[in-house]
This record gives sequence, C-alpha cells and structure tokens, in this order.
Amino acid sequence: MKRMIVSTTTGLALALALTISLTPATVSAEGASSLRGDLALPEVKSPPQVFKLKLDQDKFERNFKTQPPLVPHKVAKYRVNLKVNRCLKCHDKANYKEEESPMAGKSHYMDASGKETAKLNMKRYFCMQCHVPQTDAKPLVANTFKGTK
Repeated sequence: MKRMIVSTTTGLALALALTISLTPATVSAEGASSLRGDLALPEVKSPPQVFKLKLDQDKFERNFKTQPPLVPHKVAKYRVNLKVNRCLKCHDKANYKEEESPMAGKSHYMDASGKETAKLNMKRYFCMQCHVPQTDAKPLVANTFKGTK
C-alpha cells in the first residue's frame, strides 16, 4: 500500500514538473490579431450628447395598437432587479389607485394559460425592456413611419 502511494505521488510530481517546464514563461501579444484588422480605435473628442427627457406631457400618444405605453417621468435611478422593482411601487394592482397612476396592463397579470392572477407575471417584471422614456433627440435617419389611429 505504501509503495502504491509513493509511486503515485512520484508520478504526479514528475507530471507537474514536466508541465511547468513545458509552459512558456511569458505570454506575448505578438502574432495575435484583432477582428477589426489593422484599424485603430477612433479618438473620442467629446462625450456623447445628453438629451433632455420629455416630461411636459401627461401621456404620450401611441403609434400602433399594441405599442407599450411610453414613460412620462424620470426612471434613470429606478432599481429593477429580482428583489426590487421601483415601477411597481406606483403601477402595481395593489397601489395604483392610491398613487394615482395607471395600473400595469392586465396582460401583465396573466399566467401562461391566459388566466388572470393576483401577482405580476415574472415574464413582464423587467418593465424597461418595453416601457421607455422619451427624449428631445433628433432622429438619426429619415423616417416616414405614420402611426395608426
């Protein structure tokens, strides 16, 4: 038994020594190439422009029937994670009347089978995936989209 332990330990020590001796001492970036090719990163001369939120409206007009409502207030510092959802403080079924704010849509309180539930469906929990604030930014490209009535 002792002989097996000694030979196993000796074998592991030899394997470790061989691995260390074959490993290069330094790693260099020579020979590595960027997916960009030889293009250098562009220099940033000024930080990107910060746009003002449009807060002068009570509600935003929707452009199509199933468009999620747009947010008419600041949300930059709202915490929305698995433990906290700041949006639900005002828009949850239990709070919206007291807070005098619109309730989250009924579709947000339906399970996979279409049955209405008392709790918010977790597939609809991360509000800011769909509900976004609006800014005074000019369009980046020409747009001829006309909303429906």
